[in-house]
Amino acid sequence: MNGFLPISKEEMDERGIAQLDFVYITGDAYVDHPSFGTAIISRVLESHGYTVGVIAQPDWKDEKSVTVLGRPRLAFLVSAGNMDSMVNHYFVSKKRRPNDAYTPGGEAGKRPDHAVAVYGNLIRRSYKDVPVIIGGVEASLRRLAHYDYWTDSLKRSVLLDSQADLISYGMGERSMVEIADALNSGIAVRDITFIAGTVYKTKDISGIYNSLLLPSYEEMKERPEAYAESFAQQYKNTDPFHGKYLIEPYPNGVYVVQNPPARPLTTEEMDAVYDLPYQRTYHPSYEGKGGVPAIAEIRFSLISNRGCFGGCNFCALTFHQGRTVQVRSHASLVKEAKRMTKEPGFKGYIHDVGGPTANFRHPSCEKQMSMGVCRDRQCLFPKPCKNLMVDHSDYLDLLRKLRAIPGVKKIFIRSGIRFDYLMADADDSFFRELVEHHVSGQLKVAPEHISDNVLSKMGKPSNDVYEKFVRKYDKLNEQAGKKQFLVPYLMSSHPGSTLKDAIKLAEYLRDLGYMPEQVQDFYPTPSTVSTVMYYTGIDPVSGEKVYVCRNPHEKAMQRALIQYRNPKNYDLVREALVKAGREDLIGFDKKCLIRPRSGEKTGNAGKRKNENEKARNQKMKKKKTIRNIHKKKR
Repeated sequence: MNGFLPISKEEMDERGIAQLDFVYITGDAYVDHPSFGTAIISRVLESHGYTVGVIAQPDWKDEKSVTVLGRPRLAFLVSAGNMDSMVNHYFVSKKRRPNDAYTPGGEAGKRPDHAVAVYGNLIRRSYKDVPVIIGGVEASLRRLAHYDYWTDSLKRSVLLDSQADLISYGMGERSMVEIADALNSGIAVRDITFIAGTVYKTKDISGIYNSLLLPSYEEMKERPEAYAESFAQQYKNTDPFHGKYLIEPYPNGVYVVQNPPARPLTTEEMDAVYDLPYQRTYHPSYEGKGGVPAIAEIRFSLISNRGCFGGCNFCALTFHQGRTVQVRSHASLVKEAKRMTKEPGFKGYIHDVGGPTANFRHPSCEKQMSMGVCRDRQCLFPKPCKNLMVDHSDYLDLLRKLRAIPGVKKIFIRSGIRFDYLMADADDSFFRELVEHHVSGQLKVAPEHISDNVLSKMGKPSNDVYEKFVRKYDKLNEQAGKKQFLVPYLMSSHPGSTLKDAIKLAEYLRDLGYMPEQVQDFYPTPSTVSTVMYYTGIDPVSGEKVYVCRNPHEKAMQRALIQYRNPKNYDLVREALVKAGREDLIGFDKKCLIRPRSGEKTGNAGKRKNENEKARNQKMKKKKTIRNIHKKKR
């Protein structure tokens, strides 16, 4: 008998299980590792005495595929997997991805589009009266009406489209155990309306207090600005301490009700979750196909925290994990690291110690754990809050303990450093040791853009903060006798970004002598502030109108400008420069982005050259240091 949860009747028989309490259907392959939501929820339920079996990637064209483990005693649990199924399937261009890292052998096409809704309906055709509980990233971020980029439409709550009974949103450990205990006690699923971190449907809202009535689904379809108004209210109620009950009306007297979020886990509760008996790899039945590719990056990584008070507008973490940082203890992480060193294939390198933001190891301020996060202000944007606690000492102490473990050669930090938070720390100790011990030749950071106009719509700090970070990084590398580079993540076509902003970014890269190998075009995923901007043209937080680049050709031009040296992008870059009236950047001068075609005039380069030269000289002195620390890729 292996230590995995049962995935077949035969494995149920081996364990002496006649009927499972829960059958978990997931769009991912079954990987029993705490980086996978299926594994966490299943093991947590198991630790509370419930039996759970897993049906991974059932054939949605075959109704019998969801019946292979029989009828569960309490409920079906459904998740699309670790990613929204549409993001998993499609590039931002809406072209199909050729592979799927969460499927054996990396094979694509093993889950349906909008997987949660498809799986829910599949179950309903075979089991009319068994409770269906949906959760995970896809269900969490689609729990109320939401813009769906792939169909370019406002979709209903996935609770309705899936025919499910409940949504367990967020990370789900606390709410799922409460749901399980309620069902086990004999409470009908229709009466489970009282659990934090859940969404249910009803026709009677008379007994719901401390609530907000959101615009109706029909109204939001007719008036996109009503959706922006609704999202603004949702955004202000993502905190478990002061979040209100949100009520969304639908036709025929139906209401979808979102209860306030579940309370964050304590450190002791987090430790308990990660100390469960995970097998830490994929099910052995996948060996014949070469295993599951997604395990490679996380197998020798440590999850030290969850939640993020960074508040980037294009990120859905506020709606999924929340803004309150929750952490594991040093003892728990050291224990897992020691166990990791004994695993086959471990070569002495821990690939990551982090979470959504690696250097967040405590709540942003003292009041957050008793009063919750602020409704109307961010912790880091536009400037760090005066109440922000900036302290890397706990994270530094943790890394030192992990480095001292026998068998550990090096620890990398790859999950992301919030550089503005780092720069707000008056103590350089962590930054110094980051450079000395935890960089693998290059450090990945996410300035995203350099135009303050765009950065303000992203919820990111102004560009001068990034430049100060670069100079300090360079200085610490020089003091350490190291030559390590920065690899900045950049995003094109984010709401607010015009061709002018894109050209400004191209000029900045020109001055650095840096050409990024990869650029992320803005991807409108469900339940982010930026996606609401994309759909409505309104910033839901400020209520201001925002320029949105929706035209695929203009998006291609903005993307091409960031990689203007690529010959394949020449025509797009030239068209963008002409359209923006920047023919001065077409020529042979060192400031030009591209050269003219043979026999072509160089536009008004001469006219602008003198007036721009003085400003350029002032900028170049400041950027000389910054250029040296970005890895040059020609």
